Amino acid sequence: MDRNFKINIRPVRIEDELFINEMRTMDGVRENILALFTERVTSTRSFLENLSQNEHSLVAEIDEGQNKKVVGMIGLHVNGSPRMRHSAGIGIMVHTNYQGKGIGKALFEKVIGLADNWLMLNRLELSVFTDNEKAINLYKKFGFEIEGCKKCAIIRNGKYEDEYIMARLRF
Repeated sequence: MDRNFKINIRPVRIEDELFINEMRTMDGVRENILALFTERVTSTRSFLENLSQNEHSLVAEIDEGQNKKVVGMIGLHVNGSPRMRHSAGIGIMVHTNYQGKGIGKALFEKVIGLADNWLMLNRLELSVFTDNEKAINLYKKFGFEIEGCKKCAIIRNGKYEDEYIMARLRF
């Protein structure tokens, strides 16, 4: 892991909207999340302004000299149904230029700590393209297992693609 920056994991702020929108729309990120290159910053701002108490969003901020930059984001979305309150979904993205440098791992460590030690969640789940081996390997390191495969689940680059449903159970 080659990096010359310190990673600060902190709660998302409205003023992070430009960094987040840049990541969501960039090549190398957009293909693996449910985003389009036409997304506007106003959509990102609206998303941030409307986060509920069941949505916990963290960003990875780095300090490169005088500049601070958000280069990753993770969301933990706790299920609001009383009968499913023990579970949450996770979504993550990392800036293309910072993938493979420990950003995703740092974000996952922080959000798993929140889920396990503060929210007492028993089930964490996520979905991932079946060909995204780096992401799948990261998730497996945190105890996620493949529970199933959704065929033709998502359109990516003009083709229907499969996705795995992965989950981590803790009792």
